[in-house]
Amino acid sequence: MSDLELNPLFARADEVTSFPRHRIPEVGSLPETAYQLIHDEAMLDGNARMNLATFVGTWMDDYADRLYSEAFDKNMIDKDEYPATAEIEDRCWRMIARLWNAPDPDHTLGTSTVGSSEACMLGGLALKRRWQHGRRETGKSTERPNIVLSSAVQVCWEKFCNYFEVEPRYVPVSEEHRVLDGHDLDSYVDENTIGVVVIMGVTYTGMYEPVAEIAEALDEIQSRRGLDIRIHVDAASGGMIAPFLQPDLEWDFRLPRVASINTSGHKYGLVYPGLGWIVWRTREDLPEDLIFRVSYLGGDMPTLALNFSRPGAQVLLQYYLFLQLGMDGYRRVQGATMDVARYLAGEIGKMPDFELWSDDPDIPVFAWRLVGEDARTGGGVRRGRKWTLYDLSDRLRMHGWQVPAYPMPDNLSDMTVQRIVVRNGMSHDLATLFVRDLRTCVHYLDGLDAPLPSSAVGGHGTGFHH
Repeated sequence: MSDLELNPLFARADEVTSFPRHRIPEVGSLPETAYQLIHDEAMLDGNARMNLATFVGTWMDDYADRLYSEAFDKNMIDKDEYPATAEIEDRCWRMIARLWNAPDPDHTLGTSTVGSSEACMLGGLALKRRWQHGRRETGKSTERPNIVLSSAVQVCWEKFCNYFEVEPRYVPVSEEHRVLDGHDLDSYVDENTIGVVVIMGVTYTGMYEPVAEIAEALDEIQSRRGLDIRIHVDAASGGMIAPFLQPDLEWDFRLPRVASINTSGHKYGLVYPGLGWIVWRTREDLPEDLIFRVSYLGGDMPTLALNFSRPGAQVLLQYYLFLQLGMDGYRRVQGATMDVARYLAGEIGKMPDFELWSDDPDIPVFAWRLVGEDARTGGGVRRGRKWTLYDLSDRLRMHGWQVPAYPMPDNLSDMTVQRIVVRNGMSHDLATLFVRDLRTCVHYLDGLDAPLPSSAVGGHGTGFHH
């Protein structure tokens, strides 16, 4: 159909009854008519509470919604016009700097961003610029910078390397080394290495990469080869989990080699989509020439961002949650979410068809694969299995659940896994219903007389991207 047809129930006298799909209509409509059309179409997006694929928060309370509606118009970049919002942003990243044990939170730098992807770009740029300054001071070339990262990094790091001309050196994950753990790191770094990216909550599997072990490996490399290589911690998820649930784990600024850390306010920070944070260990870790300065109320405000205009409402929502929940509230919320994840992992781990990729979740995220030799293709050989994890994902979607199946990264790309992300709002009751539906789907698939058409020809849709 080329036009959007208006239900006669909503049509008004002398008003158009259809709208072109791909061009602006010549004649407008009443607000309630336009609302109804969009409302009805957006209804097809699905139930956010049953989306177990996304890390992004989809629920906040009524007071947060009220605050959000009062702040729709605030532009974070316009610090002259919105000095109170700018001040709140400053308070928030300083709170986060303390949460991550920065040595001097009052004299470092941080900022909000649109999300973790922008924060990662800024962290990578600071590493590159610091490396460039050091090379120029010693009269060395600044050509061919490289950065070391796991093959399981989120796509934003591929974008960083592409957009800012940095060679990515991917350390492949394997059965023996399921995350970047410092193994063989010596062979990946050299004098052109601007830094190492360490992930607190790998998007494929939810596992932490051991920051302390990697820092120790870099300490040893420096003592032997003289290479001072800093770490950026991509804590998009774990940055708002570890401080509350694993406070004794050393992954943050307690490790001197960690130069910067980012997180997503809109993931386990519990805010609606559109918010990230990055903090540097000290002011010296963020080169001055990356900072732009604006003045407001007679003062000086440093600013850095890849975007210009961006919403300020999410910053206020983050501050609201910090005040409303406090440390104890975040511990309770994140703990409840982790309890649900452990329950689900335990129930799925008991099912004979599945093998968990990690025994105990680091964050409320876990992955599993099919048991047996066929696990490496997601297919069905063992016990005559005639279905794949892609078939299971499709079947679960019929029950309303979105649970992605996808291949692992390079070096394990012939292995298919399935993953669940548990977020605030996924209660034990909903988790019990999911387990019931999962068992129902597996029972149906086990009863197939022949593989489904997509499985029989070895085809499947990705439907999911990292």
